[in-house]
Amino acid sequence: MPIFEYICRGCNKHFEALVYGSQEAVCPDCHGTHLDPQISSFSVGHSSKAASSCMGGGCESGACGMPGGPGMCCEN
Repeated sequence: MPIFEYICRGCNKHFEALVYGSQEAVCPDCHGTHLDPQISSFSVGHSSKAASSCMGGGCESGACGMPGGPGMCCEN
Protein backbone atom coordinates (compact mmCIF):
# COMPACT_ATOMS: atom_id res chain seq x y z
CA MET A 1 0.00 0.00 0.00
CA PRO A 2 1.49 3.36 -0.98
CA ILE A 3 1.70 5.86 1.88
CA PHE A 4 2.28 9.49 0.95
CA GLU A 5 3.02 12.53 3.11
CA TYR A 6 1.29 15.87 2.57
CA ILE A 7 0.92 19.34 4.04
CA CYS A 8 -2.52 20.89 3.65
CA ARG A 9 -2.47 24.41 2.19
CA GLY A 10 -5.73 25.25 3.98
CA CYS A 11 -4.81 24.43 7.59
CA ASN A 12 -1.07 23.56 7.42
CA LYS A 13 -1.71 20.07 8.80
CA HIS A 14 1.13 17.60 8.11
CA PHE A 15 -0.25 14.08 7.57
CA GLU A 16 0.20 10.74 5.85
CA ALA A 17 -2.41 9.14 3.60
CA LEU A 18 -2.89 5.81 1.87
CA VAL A 19 -3.63 6.56 -1.77
CA TYR A 20 -4.99 3.91 -4.14
CA GLY A 21 -4.93 4.30 -7.93
CA SER A 22 -6.54 7.56 -9.06
CA GLN A 23 -7.90 8.34 -5.58
CA GLU A 24 -7.00 11.80 -4.23
CA ALA A 25 -5.77 12.47 -0.72
CA VAL A 26 -7.90 14.63 1.58
CA CYS A 27 -6.82 16.51 4.71
CA PRO A 28 -8.13 14.68 7.80
CA ASP A 29 -8.70 17.97 9.67
CA CYS A 30 -10.30 20.43 7.21
CA HIS A 31 -11.11 17.96 4.39
CA GLY A 32 -9.21 20.19 1.97
CA THR A 33 -7.76 18.85 -1.26
CA HIS A 34 -5.17 21.59 -1.91
CA LEU A 35 -2.17 19.62 -0.69
CA ASP A 36 1.59 19.88 -1.09
CA PRO A 37 3.21 16.44 -1.41
CA GLN A 38 6.28 15.93 0.76
CA ILE A 39 9.30 13.74 0.17
CA SER A 40 8.94 10.64 2.31
CA SER A 41 11.99 9.02 3.75
CA PHE A 42 12.46 5.72 5.46
CA SER A 43 15.30 4.06 7.27
CA VAL A 44 16.69 0.59 6.84
CA GLY A 45 19.23 -0.64 9.30
CA HIS A 46 20.04 -0.69 12.97
CA SER A 47 18.59 1.79 15.40
CA SER A 48 20.64 3.02 18.35
CA LYS A 49 18.47 0.77 20.54
CA ALA A 50 19.46 -2.28 18.50
CA ALA A 51 23.12 -1.28 18.53
CA SER A 52 23.11 -0.91 22.31
CA SER A 53 21.46 -4.33 22.62
CA CYS A 54 24.22 -5.84 20.51
CA MET A 55 26.93 -4.36 22.69
CA GLY A 56 25.50 -6.33 25.58
CA GLY A 57 25.98 -9.70 23.86
CA GLY A 58 23.02 -9.94 21.54
CA CYS A 59 19.35 -9.29 21.36
CA GLU A 60 17.77 -12.50 22.51
CA SER A 61 14.42 -10.85 23.20
CA GLY A 62 13.88 -9.74 19.59
CA ALA A 63 13.27 -6.16 20.77
CA CYS A 64 15.59 -4.81 18.08
CA GLY A 65 13.02 -5.71 15.40
CA MET A 66 15.46 -7.32 12.97
CA PRO A 67 13.59 -9.32 10.29
CA GLY A 68 15.68 -12.43 10.91
CA GLY A 69 14.31 -12.72 14.46
CA PRO A 70 15.88 -12.65 17.92
CA GLY A 71 19.67 -12.53 17.97
CA MET A 72 20.05 -11.58 14.30
CA CYS A 73 21.20 -8.02 14.96
CA CYS A 74 24.59 -9.24 16.15
CA GLU A 75 26.78 -11.47 14.09
CA ASN A 76 29.35 -13.03 16.40
